[in-house]
Amino acid sequence: MNICILGATGSIGRQTFDVLKNLPNIQVKAMAASSDYKALADMAQVLRPSLVVLYDEEAAMQFKQLMPDIEVATGMEGLLQCATMPSVDLVVNAVVGSIGLKPTMAALNAKKHVALANKEALVAAGALVMEAARKNNVEIRTMDSEHSAIWQCLQGSYKTDGVKRLILTASGGPFRTWEKSKIAKVTAADALHHPNWNMGAKITIDCATMVNKGLEYLEAHWLFNMPYDKIDILVHPQSIIHSMVEYEDGAVLAQMSAPDMKQPIQYALGAPAHMPRKHTPLDFTKVNLSFEEPDYRRFPCLALVIEAAKIGGTMPTMVNALNEHLVSAFMKDAISFYDISSIIEDAMGTYSVKSVENLSDIEETEAWASEFFGRTITST
Repeated sequence: MNICILGATGSIGRQTFDVLKNLPNIQVKAMAASSDYKALADMAQVLRPSLVVLYDEEAAMQFKQLMPDIEVATGMEGLLQCATMPSVDLVVNAVVGSIGLKPTMAALNAKKHVALANKEALVAAGALVMEAARKNNVEIRTMDSEHSAIWQCLQGSYKTDGVKRLILTASGGPFRTWEKSKIAKVTAADALHHPNWNMGAKITIDCATMVNKGLEYLEAHWLFNMPYDKIDILVHPQSIIHSMVEYEDGAVLAQMSAPDMKQPIQYALGAPAHMPRKHTPLDFTKVNLSFEEPDYRRFPCLALVIEAAKIGGTMPTMVNALNEHLVSAFMKDAISFYDISSIIEDAMGTYSVKSVENLSDIEETEAWASEFFGRTITST
């Protein structure tokens, strides 16, 4: 199988690189990153792609000096070139943020299977993405641990016949046991210390606010064609059970493994096979599993994203785009932790929802969110 990797130098991209060392039958034809040309060059030395994309033009020039024998492209045009490369069978989309939507759509319309870690594509434009996959008879192979767990419980299928509900698990993040008054004073540095997972900064902040679990709620709806009232969320602090499927006859299947993204990454590349992988096995004599209901009072972002999901149309698109701006501002200490939820709530009360007909509707909504963010930050 021939693949390309978008977001190759990010957390998921680097772990995909590690997984590929165990899968010699997979060839990497193209790789894309934002600006880390040195890390991309190190990977390219091993994987020898024929095309490399660096979104930043200056970084692309630096890469070309290091590896003049590899074709280099830049910007969104380069990402689309990578995603639609004729020799590629599967596109790994590990880009963070809504920038990953266009390459996802381009890959699907070019009849490429997509291994998707870019949850924002489904959150912003789930109907368009799933229709493109259906129309072109290609697969979306989820790389999120929670959705991979459901996919594995369904034994490599997206068919949910006989399923009563999906149960997404959440670690609860770094502030799971903190009082609201203490959470109100946290900094980005505090939020970046996730108790179980090693992820990129944006996703780690989203886990702290629990926006991430709301986005995964939306993802589950689209991936498995499951009504929102049949998707539940449970806090599971140990992150051993990654999600569960309950059937109409009362049977509950759970996928369990250590909190390690390499397992769902490898499964996405080789499904439905569970291929051998070096890993530390679970010691069940030391595993204690506990579960809690989410606390929507201390983590209001989760309730807001769920509300946005149920409203539908462009509301999830707007919330997702606005959240990206807010996370960036929080990481620069420009706003507080609870400003994220209060600004999202204000925006939801102001925004006029549209139906999603095409990518222009997504772009208009993201522009609205950007403008709202700018006005709000200027006035505070």
